[in-house]
Amino acid sequence: MVNDEHFGKPQIPVAVAGKTYFGCCPNCKEKLENDASARTGPDPVSGKPVDKASAVIGRLASGKVLYFESEANMKQHAARL
Repeated sequence: MVNDEHFGKPQIPVAVAGKTYFGCCPNCKEKLENDASARTGPDPVSGKPVDKASAVIGRLASGKVLYFESEANMKQHAARL
């Protein structure tokens, strides 16, 4: 979640305030635990910040991961591609 990339293998679960985020290494785990900005990403449709633990997550062919506040926003974004 820190790199916003799909890794295709299990990640390290990181519990923060009752929510679960995922990191690829100990450095990402530490960042998720200590940096609130690492736990949010902008919805590409609305521009609003989205909590990555509760977001609808989409992946581009490039492997980049996008975070959406709703499935409707993800579908709207996909229709633009």
